[in-house]
Amino acid sequence: MDSIPADVRRRAKLLVINYPNSPTGKTATPEFYAKVVEFALANQIVVVQDATHMMLSYDAPPLSFLQTPGARDVGIEIHSMSKGWNMIGWRLGWFCGNQTDRPRAGRREGQLRLGPVHGHSAGGGRGARRPEIPRRIRAKYRRRLEKLVATLRRCGFDCKMPGGSFFLYTRSPRRAAGGSNSQRPRRSASTSLTEHSICTVPWDDAGPYLRFSVTYEASDEAAEDALMAETEAAG
Repeated sequence: MDSIPADVRRRAKLLVINYPNSPTGKTATPEFYAKVVEFALANQIVVVQDATHMMLSYDAPPLSFLQTPGARDVGIEIHSMSKGWNMIGWRLGWFCGNQTDRPRAGRREGQLRLGPVHGHSAGGGRGARRPEIPRRIRAKYRRRLEKLVATLRRCGFDCKMPGGSFFLYTRSPRRAAGGSNSQRPRRSASTSLTEHSICTVPWDDAGPYLRFSVTYEASDEAAEDALMAETEAAG
């Protein structure tokens, strides 16, 4: 926020933030949110915090922007059933804010979306009333990410657990770069795809960074460990 020029701050009406961040996994701190509130008040800007991944927080308990003193006076927070409740594709979400901001946001939303199917709304309501669901999902993602990080580190990646979300960003290992007849080495995004049938995003234009989103079927932790061992052996 300190790097935003003064003329931009004068013209700006809205500040959109996203924590835990997708796809980097960076989480926000209470001190950062306090600075956001201070910035919004000083510049008369409305804050929209995209908290879609909030329930998937690993380095600290889930933290709402609206827990920050003064936050309810400057912004709203958007939530989703997609990540914390594994209801991806149901298109269910909600936003929280004070009595002043909610009607304005509701009018804008009404112009953009249709109402969801009643069965979807009912299912989302039942899920939201069961706090053990996001706790179990968070524990499962954390466990699998920890295993993935350990496996990749043994394969030469310098990576660590993300603060949140279900993505893992990591630098490609030096030995993965190669290629001939070119001054610019092929990075491991291309190598992984062409030589190992592993697709990573966001491809080569991200420089030496890769984003991993690993999907697999495992009935229990023993099956997870077996898959990680197979991955390490193939690497």
